[in-house]
Amino acid sequence: MGNYLLIFIAFIGLIIFFKAFFIVKQQTAVAVERFGRFHSIRNSGLQMKIPVIDRIAGRLSLKIQQLDVIVETKTLDDVFVKLKVSVQYVVIREKVYEAFYKLEYPHDQITSYVFDVVRAEVPKMKLDDVFVKKDDIAIAVKAELQDAMLDYGFDIIKTLVTDIDPDAQVKEAMNRINASEREKIAAQFEGDAQRILIVEKAKAEAESKRLQGQGIADQRREIARGLEESVEVLNKVGINSQEASALIVVTQHYDTLQSIGEETNTNLILLPNSPQAGSDMLNNMVASFTASNQIGEAMKRKKDELDSEA
Repeated sequence: MGNYLLIFIAFIGLIIFFKAFFIVKQQTAVAVERFGRFHSIRNSGLQMKIPVIDRIAGRLSLKIQQLDVIVETKTLDDVFVKLKVSVQYVVIREKVYEAFYKLEYPHDQITSYVFDVVRAEVPKMKLDDVFVKKDDIAIAVKAELQDAMLDYGFDIIKTLVTDIDPDAQVKEAMNRINASEREKIAAQFEGDAQRILIVEKAKAEAESKRLQGQGIADQRREIARGLEESVEVLNKVGINSQEASALIVVTQHYDTLQSIGEETNTNLILLPNSPQAGSDMLNNMVASFTASNQIGEAMKRKKDELDSEA
């Protein structure tokens, strides 16, 4: 019986001995209480406490943590919007006591401050400004939290506005406005492109007409030179200028008729088409030139008479 009692006592002693030691993980702090009163803060490593007398009150992580808070509020232009604010914070190593004993629910405390700041800042802005000035909102939240949470042993590393979610109808309207604006810009670019095409086409047509006119002028110049050479050749064989001109006109007349006859789908009409038409046209031209010369000579004589009388 005595042996069993000794074994039992030894077993209890071993349990108490092992209970005296505990391990604290890296980046963790442990609060130890003695008879219900705060005794000490233990950091990472193998630690020791008095069994039964001392107890571990709790553990705090010293890593950077993140709390996401979703706040619904109204903007200056009466649009309800949801903002997701991410708060990154850490327990100050030197203020573990304050972080453990002063705040029972630090997440709720941080959330309350975020709600207060966001609902104070966003109603001053229009919806478009909320998107543009989201960094200003984050800075305001951090400044407010930093001052409030420092006394409780928490350091605010950074605050971020990670999402801005307006009402679904508002987003649809914004998308329509954006689409309309882009369609307007696209229409302007298309109009500019069409205008450029029209201008370039007009330039091309003008250049084509200029070259066409130049070609016609060159063609007529060569025809005149050929006629001149033909008249000179005919003059050498005893045919005077008027007869040579009539012969050339008649020859061209028959050449034209032959060209028309060779075409099967032509819509060209040549008037008149009698054999003496070429001679008649030449006579009319000569008569017109003669009358013009006579009128010019008469006007010149009249001018000379007036000058002599003066």
